Amino acid sequence: MIDAKILVIDDNKSVLSALEILLQFEYKSVETLFNPNQISSFPNMEKIDIVLLDMNFSAGVNTGNEGLYWLNEIKKKSPNTSVIMMTAYGAVDLAVKALKQGASDFVLKPWNNERLLTTVKSAYELRKSKEEIHKLKKKESNLKQVINDDKNFIIGNSKALTSVLNLVRKVAKTDVNVLITGENGTGKELIAREVHRISSRKDEVFIGVDMGSIAENLFESELFGHTKGSFTDAKEDRSGKFEAAHQGTLFLDEMGNLSLQMQAKLLSSIQNKSVVRVGSNKSVNVDIRLVCATNCNLEQMVADGLFREDLLYRINTIQIEVPPLRERGEDIMILADFFLKKFANKYDKKGLRMNNLAQEKLMEYLWPGNVRELQHTMERAVILSEGNVLKPTDFLLHSKPNQSMENGPATLDEMELQMISRALDQHDGNYSAAADQLGISRQTLYNKLKKKNK
Repeated sequence: MIDAKILVIDDNKSVLSALEILLQFEYKSVETLFNPNQISSFPNMEKIDIVLLDMNFSAGVNTGNEGLYWLNEIKKKSPNTSVIMMTAYGAVDLAVKALKQGASDFVLKPWNNERLLTTVKSAYELRKSKEEIHKLKKKESNLKQVINDDKNFIIGNSKALTSVLNLVRKVAKTDVNVLITGENGTGKELIAREVHRISSRKDEVFIGVDMGSIAENLFESELFGHTKGSFTDAKEDRSGKFEAAHQGTLFLDEMGNLSLQMQAKLLSSIQNKSVVRVGSNKSVNVDIRLVCATNCNLEQMVADGLFREDLLYRINTIQIEVPPLRERGEDIMILADFFLKKFANKYDKKGLRMNNLAQEKLMEYLWPGNVRELQHTMERAVILSEGNVLKPTDFLLHSKPNQSMENGPATLDEMELQMISRALDQHDGNYSAAADQLGISRQTLYNKLKKKNK
């Protein structure tokens, strides 16, 4: 027996009795109404799965207009309830009209029992499908809200930051591709999220992808998706990041780490505004706002033959340069105070403050790791603090942002990071050239830098 609620509405009591007897062996609940005027006061109509509704209630009337009226009343109270219209007067135009106004099917009197049961079962399945679609849409809406509910926000009022935010406000109103550049730790992803937050796509998803962390053999699958059986571990169809970001914003970080082969595949999808899943020949159209970011000098990489010039033009309609923290003046203390309060609350050390000498130390430091380094520095100071006042000695900072090898690094990790920094400086941020000089792969170089910034 199917766990569903059926309501039969007809002014013929013989019809009501016959349908109640027929349906009660198939469905858990069957109710009847003799007078359609009771529809308005019928309790919990939204819980009724299927309504079988007569089209004519007045003697001598066979236009079906009464049934259409009550169909609309039912749909107002319960849009997802499946309504099957019943009439002894079969007319194609009447059936079409009923279906257009929301009926799920049409049954002629006298009916064939088996055919009617099949019609009711189909209507029930339609009702369940509508419920599932409603749940999925609600879930999708909640998911978008969770994805877009980023608690990080842009802090500061320096002239350098204000200039960037003014540009962001202008760019966000359009749908052009944006390239965000700047040093590691400056907050390029925050700027990308701000572009999305104030754009016309703000109610859709923001999908971020760290391009440097994607293995080359998985690049197409991650970005464009794959079909079941297209490779060993492809156990089901899966959409890629492009499809996931449809109608929203796709943020591609670390663009400078892409190989030329990966660049070519990416360029094709951006140009065509479509993707082809691995293992498929079918093209899927995608509507995205593309925002990219890098800490590399892409123009120099183009000159060195390491980055495609046509791809650079595609992603760089507007470029936003995020200033390093050392150029943001008093923003250093604004951010330091914000992080101090945040971590003091987190680690239950409320009332913690910095003395003047500690503030001077933070202002004099050049912050090579930018906002990310400042955040980690403040968290470490709060965790290790023993009193209510943070002093200069509570902040473990390098004496210089680019400490030389002669100064003697304290650990092997520091020595390794200094060598990487030197190599990147010598090659103007070119990861491939720096990796070649150091005798490691570009992916290894990237992983080591990522570990440093965690």
